[in-house]
Amino acid sequence: MLTSDFVVLDPRFARLAMGNVHVEKLYTGCRWAEGPAWFGGGRYLLWSDIPNDRMMRFDETDGSVSVFRQPAMNSNGNTLDREGRLVTCEHRGRRVTRTEHDGRITVLADRFEGKRFNSPNDAVVKSDGSIWFTDPSYGIDSDYEGDAAPSEIGACHVYRIDPSGRVTIVADDFAKPNGIAFSPDESQLYIVDTGRSHGAEFPKHMRRFDVNGETLSGGAVFAESEVGMFDGMRLDIHGNIWTSSGDGIRCYGADGVLLGIVRIPEVVANCAFGGLKRNRLFICGTTSLYSVYLNTRGA
Repeated sequence: MLTSDFVVLDPRFARLAMGNVHVEKLYTGCRWAEGPAWFGGGRYLLWSDIPNDRMMRFDETDGSVSVFRQPAMNSNGNTLDREGRLVTCEHRGRRVTRTEHDGRITVLADRFEGKRFNSPNDAVVKSDGSIWFTDPSYGIDSDYEGDAAPSEIGACHVYRIDPSGRVTIVADDFAKPNGIAFSPDESQLYIVDTGRSHGAEFPKHMRRFDVNGETLSGGAVFAESEVGMFDGMRLDIHGNIWTSSGDGIRCYGADGVLLGIVRIPEVVANCAFGGLKRNRLFICGTTSLYSVYLNTRGA
């Protein structure tokens, strides 16, 4: 029997949830938890606590939590590259960086055509080694999550960093591009627009693009956020989208149908699959880190 933490809206969701499983709170004490990334070799999760300017580390082997990096340039989204290195979007640094295996930090991109980015938000790495990232203005809108500053580019775009280091714009019709994730076969790219944070006339939806090598096409609205706004997301091996929202984690089928909800008692910013079998969903709520076991695995 499913616990009250799961809300089934489509029969398919009942097969993705686990009976007698509850959402667990693993840590609390953040101001805005974001950007979870799972390191399977060490069985630990890193995530950002943006206003506190630190990155945190949860060790699955003993349940301990420690500070991984502070100061952290008001880091936001994190992911791993094809060699298992940490890729980070930095608000205050206004750049995308890579942490090498020896701890050195390499700047992958901090400008487009000579102008500084706004505040890179979330990133995903493709199998060809390219890095695709969003660049809204949240880190320069105030001093809370970065340093208040005017936008040098004057707009908020989605970019691609080629393995050669070349940076190109892949989408330029967003108000505030935010969460980003590929489908399991990388033929499609999902991108959230949280423009509603800056006015009722702006969107709060998720779009789906077709991936054509180094470029995108399409971009129709995939889903509208009903409670709060979507933010970060991950896909499972079946192509279902697990996305943050104002009432927890919402799960959509690849056909756009809302399958169900994992209730979280705080506004959720992002999530990531992890654990030994990649069937544990780690969830960044506003002040806390949560997790829940599912009957599916991360893509």
